[in-house]
Amino acid sequence: MPSHDTAVASTGGEPPHGESNAEQFGKSVRSHWGIENSLHWLLDVALREDDCRIRKDNAPQNFAILRHIAVNLLGKETRVKRGIKNKQFLASLDNNYLERVLELF
Repeated sequence: MPSHDTAVASTGGEPPHGESNAEQFGKSVRSHWGIENSLHWLLDVALREDDCRIRKDNAPQNFAILRHIAVNLLGKETRVKRGIKNKQFLASLDNNYLERVLELF
């Protein structure tokens, strides 16, 4: 069982007035998993990660890293107002757009 100091440190300090450490910790955990779940959804829907058949040696980890880089770069590119999947498609068709995205790296 974590000590009081561990719980406070993991939530970023003292909880707001009227909230217990447990409530603040619960919010932090839910927030983390919300971000984590949305990333996994994005990787699966936009980049079809679950359909990937790469299974040998280090290739699955290497491609996972490449997918994360792609999602981050496409998310940083703000001049085109489209979703990640559409930005990925546009980058496959337009080398100028692909260069603009890769310059963000």
